[in-house]
Amino acid sequence: MLLQKYRLKKSGDIKGILKSVRSFREGFLILKIKNNDLNFSRFAFLISLKISKKATIRNRLKRKLREIIRLNLERIKSGVDVILIVISDFSAKNNKEIEELVNKLFIKSKLW
Repeated sequence: MLLQKYRLKKSGDIKGILKSVRSFREGFLILKIKNNDLNFSRFAFLISLKISKKATIRNRLKRKLREIIRLNLERIKSGVDVILIVISDFSAKNNKEIEELVNKLFIKSKLW
C-alpha cells in the first residue's frame, strides 16, 4: 500500500496539476506532472465513471496502479506531483502488462 505521505488528497493540488503543461500519454494512461517543493513525490489516480459505474472496479484499478508505484518508488524522481489518469478500462489486462505500460510512461516523461 502506498503511504499517505505519497498521496495527493487536496482538490486544489489536483486541479493545479491538471492545468499543468507537462502531460504524457501511453496506451490507456495519461500522466500529468508538476514540480513541488518537497523532497519526495506525491501521486493521485483519476478513474472516471465512464470506465465503470461500479466503485469496486475503479478502486481495484487504483490499487493496481498504487502497488506499481509503491514497488518502483525509489526509481521515481523526487520533488514532483504526479497524476495518472485512466482513459479506458484495463481491468482485463494482467499486472505485468500494466507495469510495462507504466514503465514506458515514466521513461517517456523522464521521471526515471
